[in-house]
Amino acid sequence: MRAVLVLYFKYFFLWDDDLATSIYHTFVALCYLTPILGAIIADSWLGKFKTIIYLSIVYAIGQVIMAVSAIHDITDTDRDGTPNNMSVHVTLSMLGLFLIALGTGGIKPCVSAFGGDQFGEHQQRQRSTFFSIFYLCINGGSLLSTLITPILRAQECGIHSQQKCYPLAFGVPAALMVVSLVVFIAGSNMYVKAAPQGNIMLRVCKCIGFAIKNRFRHRSKKYPKREHWMDWATEKYDKLLIAQIKMVLRVLFLYIPLPLFWTLFDQKGSRWTLQATTMDGNFGQLTLQPDQMQTLNPILILTLVPIMDRIIYPLIKKCGLNFTPLRRMTVGMLLAALAFVAAALVQLEIDKTLPNFPSASQSQLKVINMGNTEIAVTIPPDAPITVGAVQASDDYLTFENQIITVSVGPATTTTLKLTKGMRHSLVIPSDPNSMNLVDDLTSKPQEGNNAIRFINGMTTMVNVTNFGSIGPSSVSDVFLVAQGKRTFNITNGVQRCEYSKDFGFGGAYTFLIPSTFTWAQDCANMIRAVEDIKPNSVHMALQIPQYFLITAGEVVFSVTGLEFSYSQAPSNMKAVLQAGWLLTVAFGNFIVLIVAEAVKIPKQWAEYVLFASLLVVVSVIFSIMAYFYTYINPAEIEAQFAEAEDLEPEDKETIAMDKRDSIQHTYENAKQTKM
Repeated sequence: MRAVLVLYFKYFFLWDDDLATSIYHTFVALCYLTPILGAIIADSWLGKFKTIIYLSIVYAIGQVIMAVSAIHDITDTDRDGTPNNMSVHVTLSMLGLFLIALGTGGIKPCVSAFGGDQFGEHQQRQRSTFFSIFYLCINGGSLLSTLITPILRAQECGIHSQQKCYPLAFGVPAALMVVSLVVFIAGSNMYVKAAPQGNIMLRVCKCIGFAIKNRFRHRSKKYPKREHWMDWATEKYDKLLIAQIKMVLRVLFLYIPLPLFWTLFDQKGSRWTLQATTMDGNFGQLTLQPDQMQTLNPILILTLVPIMDRIIYPLIKKCGLNFTPLRRMTVGMLLAALAFVAAALVQLEIDKTLPNFPSASQSQLKVINMGNTEIAVTIPPDAPITVGAVQASDDYLTFENQIITVSVGPATTTTLKLTKGMRHSLVIPSDPNSMNLVDDLTSKPQEGNNAIRFINGMTTMVNVTNFGSIGPSSVSDVFLVAQGKRTFNITNGVQRCEYSKDFGFGGAYTFLIPSTFTWAQDCANMIRAVEDIKPNSVHMALQIPQYFLITAGEVVFSVTGLEFSYSQAPSNMKAVLQAGWLLTVAFGNFIVLIVAEAVKIPKQWAEYVLFASLLVVVSVIFSIMAYFYTYINPAEIEAQFAEAEDLEPEDKETIAMDKRDSIQHTYENAKQTKM
């Protein structure tokens, strides 16, 4: 669903890029905030299995509401295509997205942890393979969705009239969510279902709160210092719980720099998709929609995960290099930074091809000569320009003043009032005294479509396919057509001719029917095409390097992070630490909101460079933090504490000495594998 979500905001609700991006990332952030709730429910009351079932039902209901929110009667719209009852559609969409965020967030910390529960401590290799397969399955679904959902969106459907089929794009995922839930429940008897451990989150919070309060209560020097600030909770809580909390806090501290990776990664569904709308998606026999470029991510993941797992990592190990999980994650962050450098370079190429639209204080004007003789036009303070018969001036003229004087030849002079921030065409017929000022587009046509219109220079009315009747010396309304070859039938009711043109992506054209138009001749060659906005010329293939780099970064960062979070978590806090990992994604999306709405960087390439630079700095900080992290085996530590709790006091002292020796030995070994 996320594949088309930002385009739904932009083209159905007609929100601008920044607002569409902000709402998109708000939704993604909510999806990764709610895992805390899911972890509490799973670990405290329902267990992972039931939590997945119940919140998947909420998830499916949200998808259904999203599909309903996209249904509207095209006849009940404003002139710009916006539904008159837009507030209802927005309300339903936000409700649907909230339920989806609640559902998907609730099951996120449970699904991977539930899978990990199926393996014993002696099956670490199998568990590691599972997490890779788990990630492959996720991205297999992502591959199908990013291929199919944009196709469903592009279908024509609607009530009374045809429109982009967002209800189908949202409805199919809703149906598949129901199917997947049925399949999951069908395997119930085959699963290992760990019982909930009680309200572990509440116990953890109370223990941490008591330790802090107790520490400040005994601030005086007469109280001896303790090895760790959590040790101030020993008066009330058992040492096993305190040891488990220490394990979790050590990992959560490492997570502090991680949100910035997700800040960059999740923009492939927003900024990068919007970037693709200004590019050429023609790949010969295949034409890609802007949102379909996201298919590169799952395709590359399905390729890179087994390559990394079976070839690259073993090869690095054979070379004698200790490529620890935290080292992998650092490399992943640097690869993501390089991806945004590549995106910035692509954006610079796109910017070179974009029209120079007027600022809020400027106006622009193009001259179109519909007469059959060349004319000289003077618009002070610019130098005179010559416009050939049935042609347009080469480019738009820019004016700071809105009142201008136009002279056509020596005899005709008129005063025109332009509109600030607008583009205009001055249509001059054979009789210059009948010149006409019309508005032009001030942005690229949406969704890679082409904006076209016809000007009838004849003295009789004509009919053009999709445009209806165009009166003498009149300009038609603007009509949008998709990429590809389009044929227009032009007729006066008696005679007829065909005009064909191949369209690219994102162009705007004015077709001139001259006053000398004769049906007996090859009329198609008599029609002149004026290019108001050049079509997209930067090819979508240039996005491939940035997708490759961000996906390679994801493979070594995210897959490793999932396994690291599980392996370093105490037995009763697996889902809690998974939720903490997912929380970094939420914070990463909030950073995008700050930049998109608060910072408002005018140049998109500069925003990409800013994100890349920040991630490089954060990568250095993370590598320093990782250097001082010591890998542990939570099961061994928990076993030692549990054993000590069951012994007599004198035996506990012996166990404690052995434990210190064991921990020291573990520490010395871990130093060899430090980041």
